[in-house]
Amino acid sequence: MRFTPTAPEMNITQALKKLEAAGSEQVRKIYGRHGVTGPMFGVKYGDQGKFKKEIGVDHDLALKLWASGNHDARVLATMVADPDAMTAPVLKAWVKDIDNYVLSMGVAVIATKSAAGRKLMSTWIAAKGEWIPATGWSVLAGMCNGPDAPSVADAKAHLKTIEARIHTSPNRVKYSMNTALIAMGAYLDGFEATAVTAANRIGQVEVDHGLTSCETPLAAPYIKKAAEHHRKKVAKKGVPKGSASKKVPAKKKAVTKKATKKAASKKKTSKKAATKPKPAAKKAIAKKAPAKKKAAKKTARR
Repeated sequence: MRFTPTAPEMNITQALKKLEAAGSEQVRKIYGRHGVTGPMFGVKYGDQGKFKKEIGVDHDLALKLWASGNHDARVLATMVADPDAMTAPVLKAWVKDIDNYVLSMGVAVIATKSAAGRKLMSTWIAAKGEWIPATGWSVLAGMCNGPDAPSVADAKAHLKTIEARIHTSPNRVKYSMNTALIAMGAYLDGFEATAVTAANRIGQVEVDHGLTSCETPLAAPYIKKAAEHHRKKVAKKGVPKGSASKKVPAKKKAVTKKATKKAASKKKTSKKAATKPKPAAKKAIAKKAPAKKKAAKKTARR
């Protein structure tokens, strides 16, 4: 189990006090509009990010934060939990506790990073109700841009399910299905056209976002836009950030370095040669020396 704090270890009492101090009535109202009910402090995501950085990875604390039942504590739990330490029983318990889409997305993120969570994905998307399948489809979406991305055959099977059920599924399941459809089209090699065709057949997906300004994206144009962005990102890989020029190959760099070294060595040699007197010049100096001596003796005699 990993533990990588950037500050002295924080216990559950200290963590809850920090969360409480960071909460506000205004944020509680915002979360209420997003369907969050039950105990909460109303902590902004920016502050949650600071606490995550301060705590690091602390799986034991994550389990205690989740067990507290407080919404903000549970959000932080999904941020500081160790994906490698997440077990199927813990994830199953967490997903059963979900009662809003904010937590559904938080659990989906940690589950996507966890081997146990990726294995549970298929079971979750086949479950009944709203929050478990919504979390499962979000995990599938997250997997599309990772090492455990579904095969084309699996993606086609998921696409068939989405087409058949998306308009009749529970509210947040529809949204997560739409997200999974976009992710499969954007990230899976050779699947863009298939996903766009299916998205055009599906059309606009109606999701009730409550008293918020959130919207459900139309999948077909979003897939094209996201796929293009992904291709550009992949093409740019290996080019230093902020560099307008292409990366010089290692071999070319070595040749250039060698040539520069050789030129510098030549310059040094020619400089030495210019300052060092030639043999002929040496002889001339040697010949002149006795004449000067004789002149000096003559002067002395006078």
